[in-house]
Amino acid sequence: MFRGYRKAFVFLTLVATLTGLGCKGASPEIAAATKQKSLQIWGIFDDQDAYASIITDYRLAHPYVNVTFRKFRPEEYEKELVNALAEDRGPDIFMMHNTWVGGYTNKISPLPPVVNLAELVISGTIKKEQAYELHAKNTVSVRQLQSAFPDQVVRDAVVTSRTQDGKTAQQIVGIPLSIDTLALYWNRDLLNAAGISEPPATWGDFQKDVIKLTKTDAQMYIVQSGAGLGSEKNVPRATDILSLLMMQNGTVMTDDNGNPTFEQMPPGSGDRAMVPGAQATVFYTDFANPNKEVYTWNDKQPNALDAFVTGKTAMFLGYQYQLPIIQARAPKLKFGIASAPQAGGPEKNFANYWLYTVSKKSKSQDVAWDFVQFMTSDKEAVKYLEATKKPTALRSLIQDQAEDLDLGVFANQILTAESWYRGADVAAAEQAMNDLIDDVLAGDKPQDAVNTASQRVAQTILPKSNQ
Repeated sequence: MFRGYRKAFVFLTLVATLTGLGCKGASPEIAAATKQKSLQIWGIFDDQDAYASIITDYRLAHPYVNVTFRKFRPEEYEKELVNALAEDRGPDIFMMHNTWVGGYTNKISPLPPVVNLAELVISGTIKKEQAYELHAKNTVSVRQLQSAFPDQVVRDAVVTSRTQDGKTAQQIVGIPLSIDTLALYWNRDLLNAAGISEPPATWGDFQKDVIKLTKTDAQMYIVQSGAGLGSEKNVPRATDILSLLMMQNGTVMTDDNGNPTFEQMPPGSGDRAMVPGAQATVFYTDFANPNKEVYTWNDKQPNALDAFVTGKTAMFLGYQYQLPIIQARAPKLKFGIASAPQAGGPEKNFANYWLYTVSKKSKSQDVAWDFVQFMTSDKEAVKYLEATKKPTALRSLIQDQAEDLDLGVFANQILTAESWYRGADVAAAEQAMNDLIDDVLAGDKPQDAVNTASQRVAQTILPKSNQ
């Protein structure tokens, strides 16, 4: 992150010459600072190998720090994490989804202005000498975070809190390595057969292509689907797709304090028969409405990802993390990846990512935050990204991935990717959005359905200014 990160050190004068990597003859301060420390990172998706190069680099200057990564299955991770933190057996550093911030602020030690720790320094030209120096290092500021990362990271990772003297302060509670975005996977053979030369760039073209690509039998059962969307039970991340449509349609998802506003008519939206959030919901559910020309999907279809993998649906809105799943399950499938369709206004995409944060109960908070900053610097982050084949979160690395066949589409979307605050109970908020889809499909008035969903989401909200 931060190319100038190491230039921000404020060096103290406590230096001890070492024998090898030991601390013989060191001052009490050096001896205490270089006592062996173990940092444990908890997360999902990655193995220890993904961080191996970064850990090796960090230990060159901090040989007294051992770093290990523990991988969990996605379905078990949050429960294990919450229980471990409550029982004081949790990790020093853990991965936190960008939508979890509201529910985790009381479990996090925010990034302090300065971290204090010892670093091994090698000096001399002919006779090399090793010495530990105690450093008081300035940490990343909100301005530096804003400069290095997309705007959505600042909205998610910076929390306004009250200090003991009653003033407000902005604090960083996490830093990402990668940002994923929704994109359009498309089956080349099926689009070719339908005479469609390129994937749709707008939702209007998407509708037209869906009509061309959908095939039914004599009993009107769907034999080939144009796209796997319209419902929620068998569409992975249906609430993200709906949120993307809402935001592209001009919906303001929340106010400045995080309270839901997607049921409202935004200022300056002109004469509309329906609020944009309700319009977007109708647009989405039309694909699963048998009375509509764009009908292409229903709850009897398989999971949308499975349908795409088996060639039964032509288009699938998904994330980069699903790419290796598709490649592994269907190595002969001819498919492409295109940017998410747009609604005609300013480009907007949907962000889905994880932040690395430090537990309030860690006994090595300064070292833990120093490692998080080191890991998310552009020099080190690129090693993780190359090992995992994930899209970057850093502005400085976007161009490096822009022409990559697998990552280019996703990397090019991160600067326009947005998300929205879902309070302290993300599961409850997402269930409210899923039920919104079901209610409209069941025939409820769209405005009534979005009103109900907004009221339910509001019950999960902790005001951002008081977290």
